[in-house]
Amino acid sequence: MNGIKVYQETAVCTQNRGRLVVMLYDGAINFLKQAIADLEREDYASKGIRIAKATDIIIELNTVLDMDKGGQIAQNLRSLYNFIHRHLSQANLKKDAAMIQDVINLLQELKQGWQAVAD
Repeated sequence: MNGIKVYQETAVCTQNRGRLVVMLYDGAINFLKQAIADLEREDYASKGIRIAKATDIIIELNTVLDMDKGGQIAQNLRSLYNFIHRHLSQANLKKDAAMIQDVINLLQELKQGWQAVAD
């Protein structure tokens, strides 16, 4: 295993949970920004792959929600993640950059909230 890979794995494993959520939001946002660029280049295959990667992150965030401990906040996040998932599916089908940007905006707001908690 090369040094960069070891560093990346160590960095992820040593982060607190809030920081990990921020990192996941960053990843999803980056994939979606790349998807918009793919749309502009009419590279629809890459657009679909990047939206799928962002969707995988959203699904993971949704899956790990602790509904027992999280109460109303977890319920609200679950609803929001489900909305994002549906919205990205539609954006992918319609090849709609504005719909992708809507999700980016939502994720940036969520990220800011988690950053405040994680720092």
